[in-house]
Amino acid sequence: MKKISFVLAAAGLMTLAACNSSPEAANVEAEGDNAAALVENAADSLDALADNAANASTEAALDNAAANLHDAASNVADVASDAADAVANK
Repeated sequence: MKKISFVLAAAGLMTLAACNSSPEAANVEAEGDNAAALVENAADSLDALADNAANASTEAALDNAAANLHDAASNVADVASDAADAVANK
């Protein structure tokens, strides 16, 4: 469910961004969203591994790694948005 929500939110934001920016800025934003989605998918994979971990310490380590990747995905999306704004305002 998280994946679907993330994809829908990204698609909606890309649509809004495309309305008010240049094609170059929209491309930068789209590439950033694609990169963020890849990182988010890796985090989801770690979440799944954590769910199937053999012991609590392994599960905790995988959960922490997944949380860090979720944060990284958010940061990637933010940086892409800032870069798109910079391109649009050139």
